[in-house]
Amino acid sequence: MTVSKTAAVDVAKASRKEHAADGADNDALLIGELSDHLGYALKRAQLKIFEDFLRCVAPLQLTPAQFSVLLLLDRNPGRNQTEIANTLGILRPNFVAMLDGLESRELCVRMRSTNDRRSHVLMLTDKGRSVLARAKKLVATKHEARLNGLLGSSNRAALLAMLAKIAAEF
Repeated sequence: MTVSKTAAVDVAKASRKEHAADGADNDALLIGELSDHLGYALKRAQLKIFEDFLRCVAPLQLTPAQFSVLLLLDRNPGRNQTEIANTLGILRPNFVAMLDGLESRELCVRMRSTNDRRSHVLMLTDKGRSVLARAKKLVATKHEARLNGLLGSSNRAALLAMLAKIAAEF
């Protein structure tokens, strides 16, 4: 069965008129069953959270992924880049490009491993530690504070537990 372009436009117009009569906003798209999909809700929340994160750390020009790398390097100095990338779920080519950027900003250094010359270990520089300290303060006092204010401590803890369960078991 084929539908002419004119018929499709007529159906769309009729649908919009029906929703307008119901008091729906003519410009807003109806997302229907998408609102019931957990993946969709998680992605929408992630986008909002990343937007807020980027605003909070704008003076430092860090992405959430770069911030995560700096945090891991601070806690795990001298680990190789494959371990860091795998822990964060970042593909190797993307991780190498990210490291190039962090290294060009003198936030971290790659050094040949003394145990395996094919491997590189990663270390934060003094500048990297300084930027990370500033970022942690901005994230805690602005970004996480806003999320905590929105959710409350018990809902925040419950959400973290649920997300950890999905990540570990799904």
